[in-house]
Amino acid sequence: GVGLGFGLQKIFANLVSGFILLLDKSIKPGDVIAIGDYYGRVDSLGARYVSVLTRDGIEHLIPNEELITTRVENWSHSHNLVRVRKTIGIHYKSDVRKATLLCLEAAAQTPRVLKTPEPVCHLREFADSAVNLEMRFWIDDPMNGRANVVSALQLSIWDKFHEHGIEIPYPQRDLHLRSSALDSISTV
Repeated sequence: GVGLGFGLQKIFANLVSGFILLLDKSIKPGDVIAIGDYYGRVDSLGARYVSVLTRDGIEHLIPNEELITTRVENWSHSHNLVRVRKTIGIHYKSDVRKATLLCLEAAAQTPRVLKTPEPVCHLREFADSAVNLEMRFWIDDPMNGRANVVSALQLSIWDKFHEHGIEIPYPQRDLHLRSSALDSISTV
């Protein structure tokens, strides 16, 4: 009896959690959610689990209890707007203001990037090997993925930077070699 009770405990917890999910509608079919290290579109809600389909075509069956007890990001709960951030490094010799304008032009020409709210490009930091800019832009179709819109934007930025002589740096290190004390002692 005790063994059966322990065995049914998780099943009962998932059934109750599924009922809660159905009542509060925090997650529904069609929503784009992120949980743990992956994200995907909610395909269906079941009595014991939620089916989440990733962009790779992999279907994850997530126990309802996990969706109740852990943190879940719902990218489309109340609306479909999602802001995407992308860091772009430029060479210290490059014109930062020109690079910022070129990034904004590239965003304006990328089909899935929304015009409103407007994309912005900020000077983020003076890093070791680059001046880092940060593009922030909005999309309204997170179910179509983020990697493809980021890739399209970066390709457009790449082309614009090459057209206008803006360099993208590579990591550099300066080495200073010290001579040892033995090297300075002359032999007699």
